[in-house]
Parts: sequence; structure tokens; C-alpha cells
Amino acid sequence: MADLTGSTFALVPSCGLCSGTGLPADAGRYVWDDGVWRLWTSTRGSVPGFSILMPKRHVPHITDLAGMEAATLGDVLGRTTRALREATGTQVVYLYVFGEGIAHLHIHLAPHRSDDALNSAMLRGRVSEEPLPSGATVLRSLDFPERPEHELNETADAIAKLLAEA
Repeated sequence: MADLTGSTFALVPSCGLCSGTGLPADAGRYVWDDGVWRLWTSTRGSVPGFSILMPKRHVPHITDLAGMEAATLGDVLGRTTRALREATGTQVVYLYVFGEGIAHLHIHLAPHRSDDALNSAMLRGRVSEEPLPSGATVLRSLDFPERPEHELNETADAIAKLLAEA
């Protein structure tokens, strides 16, 4: 049994992910569990290896991570994404964390191939792509205007200040 010292959230019986009933049994199964984290892998759909990683205990959002869940997340992501890459023969695994659907942290792990249903656009609407000399690509929404630079700098400064104080 894993040591959960420092963790602050208990199981919540009404939460489908805490109880293990929140994901459709006919569409996937739990394939791994280390006492702190567990991995559910889809057995239906268009993306082989699509999985959901979640803490076993009730942690509502990524901002609530503490204790063993926080201490082990990096290692667990490395271990699970390596397994997904090897099992699917892909070179990259997309990670998605959305916080509004189910208030129990769950990280979508999606092995990606260039010819599959996934894409790297995390923006709504029409998107422009601007290749950079580094090989990276800047994606910009054409339907949502860019925010003023001073506003973005103020936000960056606030983030830096909060992290320096933590």
C-alpha cells in the first residue's frame, strides 16, 4: 500500500472516478494501479492506447495536488507515456487536462500518429499556423483577437511573483 502522507482528500463515494464507475465498462478497462494512481485504457474508438490517468483518491483539480499524488506525478507520467508509446509504436503522447467536466483530476493520454483523428490545435475556430526556424509552430486563433501585450506581460509578472513567494 502506498504512503499517502501529506494527501488531503478522501474518497468521495458520489464521485464516479473515486468509485471506479465513472468510465464505461464496455469501452475500456483499468490496466494499471500503483496504489496512488491508476490507468484506464480505452478498448473502443479511433485512437489505440487512448488512456486516462487519475489519482485513486479524490483530488478535484490539478491545482489541488498534494502529498504522494503531487510527489509522484512526474514519474507516473513518464512511466505510463513510455508504455503507451511502446505499445502503440508512436513517437508522441498528447496530454490533456480539462477541469470542468468531472471534478476529479484525470489526465487524458493520447498516443498520436500523423494519420489519426487527433491534432495539436488546442484553439477554437479557424487557426493559422506559423512555422518557426526552430521547427516549432505557433498556432493562432483567427476568431479570437490577441490580447494586448501589456495585459499578457502583467499576467506573466503576476505568475512570476506568485511562484517566487511560494
